[in-house]
Amino acid sequence: MNTVFGSIPILFRHPSIYGLSRITSSLYLSNGTAANNKLLLFASQITTVINVSVEVVNTFYPDIHYMHIPVTDTPISRLYDYFDPVADRIHSVDLQQGRTLLHCAAGISRSAALCLAYLMKYHAMSLVNAHAWVKSCRPIIRPNNGLWRQLVQYEYKLFGTNTVRMVNSPLGLIPDLYENEVRIMIAF
Repeated sequence: MNTVFGSIPILFRHPSIYGLSRITSSLYLSNGTAANNKLLLFASQITTVINVSVEVVNTFYPDIHYMHIPVTDTPISRLYDYFDPVADRIHSVDLQQGRTLLHCAAGISRSAALCLAYLMKYHAMSLVNAHAWVKSCRPIIRPNNGLWRQLVQYEYKLFGTNTVRMVNSPLGLIPDLYENEVRIMIAF
C-alpha cells in the first residue's frame, strides 16, 4: 500500500469527504461524521476533538478531550475571536504528544479556517502557503468569504503584511486566490 508520513496510508491524507485528513503530525481535519467514528479516532490516536459547529453533536469517547466552538457557517459569523484560543489548544496538545481533530459539519469552511490560523501562528506560514498546504491535504476546503476576510485580518495582525487580498468580483468580495476560478465560472 502506498503511504505518506511513514505508516499513515494515503487514504488518511487524501480521504473522501468521510475520512480524516492529516494536516501535521498532530493535527487532523474532518467532517462531523468522521469526528464521531470511534474507529477513525482511535486508529489516528486522536486525543482532542475540537467541534466548530452548532449542528454537529459529538459522541464522547473515553480518553478524548472535547472543545466546542459554537459558530455557524455564514459570512457574518465571528470566528476571529477563536483563532488564538484554538491555535493555542492545538499547540498545547502537540506539546503533550497528543493529536487534535478539528471538525465542523463538512470539514470545508470553519474548521479549515481554524487550521489556517493555527498554521500561521505556530508554523509561521503565510496565509497563501497555509492555504496551499491544507488544500493539498484536504482538497475540498473552501472557507466562506467572511472567514477569508477574518483570516486576512489575522495574517496582518501576526505578520504586518498580507499574502491574500479580498478583491471585488461578480460574486462580491472574494480572496484573490479564487479570481481565476470565478472568471472561468462566469464565462460559462
